[in-house]
Amino acid sequence: MRPYSTAHLVPLAIFVVGLGVAIWLGRRHRAAPGPTRFSRGFAVLLTAVVVPFQIVDFVTRFDIDTTLPFHLCDLAWVATAVALWSQRPYWVGLTCYWGIVLNTQAIVTPSVEDFPQVRYFAYWAHHILTVWGAFYLAVGLGRVPRWRDYRTTIVTTVGWAVFAVCFNVAAGTNYGYLMRKPDTGSILRVLGPWPWYVAVEIVLVVVVWALLTVVLRRLAWLGQASPRPASGSTSTPVRS
Repeated sequence: MRPYSTAHLVPLAIFVVGLGVAIWLGRRHRAAPGPTRFSRGFAVLLTAVVVPFQIVDFVTRFDIDTTLPFHLCDLAWVATAVALWSQRPYWVGLTCYWGIVLNTQAIVTPSVEDFPQVRYFAYWAHHILTVWGAFYLAVGLGRVPRWRDYRTTIVTTVGWAVFAVCFNVAAGTNYGYLMRKPDTGSILRVLGPWPWYVAVEIVLVVVVWALLTVVLRRLAWLGQASPRPASGSTSTPVRS
């Protein structure tokens, strides 16, 4: 798909409008002490939208280079669904760092087949819904990641990267774009040749995540966000 063509601008406009709605709804639900019915309904919706696309792609167009759910965005929507359902800090952290930073970059510089291919709809569905979920939780509800969540997200991401590199080497694939850059206008194209762009990307991501933590925590403080549920809690009331 050609960046900033009509096939790109339409979902981009939907994304921007929905972002405002997600934040507005989150602010309306701030008084709830735990996951709301809307939050859990959002989790179910996200799963119900993404999984059928993945099944269809796996059954009808299996390609070891693209079909397996080994890109970080494939894990991001799962983290978002769990975070929306439980609002546990670990999952909220993954959702904020992966969703707000990495998925947003994928929305601005997409690498996807053109309209009206199935993968086109699947790509936009899970990328957009993931970022909406992240903003609903962090900016709307004020469930912001702590520095502990920042560290655990880095550890989790490193674990994924080690797995992805090992699989890429064994299967000759390029999950996570860790072996070569995407063909589209990704920011990776200005970070130098392989493997140096991977190292630069790691440094940039760690710095941006740290800045995001500062910004989100300041926004939560200014908005007098309700306390996040304790990580060990097992039962929280569900409010509409």
